[in-house]
Amino acid sequence: MLPILRILFLLVVVVPVFLVVIPTQFVLTRLKLPFWNILPVLIYWSGCKLLGLRVHVLGTPEKKRATLLVANHISWMDILAVGSRVRMSFVSKSDVAKWPLVGFLASLQKTIFVDRTRRSDAKRTSIAMSARMAAGDALFLFAEGGTSTGENLKPFRSALIGAALAAMGEAGAGGKKVAIQPVAISYTNRHKQPVSQQDRITLGWNRTQSIWKNLLTVLSGRAKDVVIAFGKPVALADGDDRKKIARYCETEVRNMLLALENGQDLPRSDI
Repeated sequence: MLPILRILFLLVVVVPVFLVVIPTQFVLTRLKLPFWNILPVLIYWSGCKLLGLRVHVLGTPEKKRATLLVANHISWMDILAVGSRVRMSFVSKSDVAKWPLVGFLASLQKTIFVDRTRRSDAKRTSIAMSARMAAGDALFLFAEGGTSTGENLKPFRSALIGAALAAMGEAGAGGKKVAIQPVAISYTNRHKQPVSQQDRITLGWNRTQSIWKNLLTVLSGRAKDVVIAFGKPVALADGDDRKKIARYCETEVRNMLLALENGQDLPRSDI
């Protein structure tokens, strides 16, 4: 059974927010009106509250220039956690567009969907990213290419980072106008206790169960703490090696995850 307070929050807060915000956001995105990236933060915030997801932010996301934020990926809840704190759009695999509710919400946030099974899709992705970067937008990329339990970091894929470099040139946003920023995501506690191996499996959603069943499991569970740590942004320049940049981001994310695991201090955020 779902906790009674979450049911009340769903009826009193989440449903009204969705009924008002989603139609408004639909109009904003379809008519290409300004400030379209504000309302998704409210949607994701209400989702975090409903799931009992407590988001803690360390460091500060880059705001002064177009930025590609590059992160590890643990759970579908990462989307809610990050989206509740940062005004940006995701670069996501095309499968997400088919997920119930999540795919629709992602489309309202101008997510760039990538078909990784088609090499020809890279050009379309590059064009889409270049247009967004030329407008000064922030894009968020889960660079591992899939989810994990969070215990072992997978190698970061460099293909979409290469698309960002190509996009930078095509958008006329060379020099120091575009930055890349590593981001570490870590689920640290569940009901004030360190996450267990079973918690990691549940939170990570290894797809041995449907997303609906996983959602109900998370909803019926206790409060969860997730830390989003923003590393130092680095300016991209024409001619940069995408593989070196991917390795840099992977190393920075790994170091931040180790620091969080060992209880070391990281800079606090001002957001």
